[in-house]
Amino acid sequence: EKPLATELGESARVLKAIEAAKLDAVVGYTQRFRRRWLAAKEKCRTGALGDVTLVTSRAFMNRLVAIDNYKRTDDPSTISPMVISGTHALDICMWCLEGKTPVEVYARSIDKVLGPLYQGIDATAGMIMFDDGTVYHLNISWALPVNWPAAVYSLEVGIVGTTGVLTIDDTHRDIVLAVAKPQSEGYNPDTSRLVDFMGSYPPGDMALGELRGPMALETDSWLNRVALGLPTAAATVEEAHRNLMLTKALDLSAKLKRPVKLPLDADALKEVA
Repeated sequence: EKPLATELGESARVLKAIEAAKLDAVVGYTQRFRRRWLAAKEKCRTGALGDVTLVTSRAFMNRLVAIDNYKRTDDPSTISPMVISGTHALDICMWCLEGKTPVEVYARSIDKVLGPLYQGIDATAGMIMFDDGTVYHLNISWALPVNWPAAVYSLEVGIVGTTGVLTIDDTHRDIVLAVAKPQSEGYNPDTSRLVDFMGSYPPGDMALGELRGPMALETDSWLNRVALGLPTAAATVEEAHRNLMLTKALDLSAKLKRPVKLPLDADALKEVA
C-alpha cells in the first residue's frame, strides 16, 4: 500500500532494496482499478488524443480526512493534502502521461482553516512541467466544510492532446443520498452529515455483506499476478516513489515560494526542514 515510506529518503532506500533483491513488487493505488480510469488510460495509451500536452485535475474533499490525519500525528509538518490525498489524482494523471519526464514543479499552499486548528494545510495548487513542454496543473483542497456531501474524494480531470480531449467527471454527483439519520462512512465526523455523494469512498461500498468496488478488484488483480503471473494495473514501485517525490517537491515549492527542479533529492528536503 502507498506510500513506500513517509519520508523521501526512506522511500528511496526501500526502492533500492526491492530492486537489489529483484522482487516483483507493486503498490496499491486503488483508483487505477476503477473502470473510468482504466478507459481513460487506454485512450491515452493508444494515442486517441494524439500527443498529450495539458492535464488538469481538481480534487475537493471535506475536512474529515484532514482532521483525522492531523489528530493522529505528533508532527503536523509530515501531513499535507498533496502527500496524503492529492497523490491519488496525481498518480492517475501521471499514469496517463506515461513516458513523459517531469523536470520542474511550482506550487502555493493555503492554511486559513486547518492552520490555526492543527498547524495544517488547507489546500495546494501547483504545476508540473515536463521536458517536452507538457504541463500538468493540479490542485486539491481537503478543507471543505464537514457537510460537503462527498464522503472522501470528488475529482475532475481534463486531458488535452494534439488530436483530442478527454474530460472525466468523478465528483460522484450522479447518485445523491439524503437521509434523516447519519449513515456510516470512511471517517467519523464530529457532526452529522445527512447528504452523501454515494460512491465517493475510494475503496468501494459495502453491499450484501461484502466490499464491492476498486479495492476488491485490486485484490483480485494482485492474486492473479501472484498465482498466474498476469499483468496488473497496479503502480510499480518506481512509480510509487516518483509520486511521493512529486508531492514532496510540490510541498517544498509552496514552502519556499519558488520553482523546484526535479528529480528532488532527499537531502534537499533536509536542508529546509
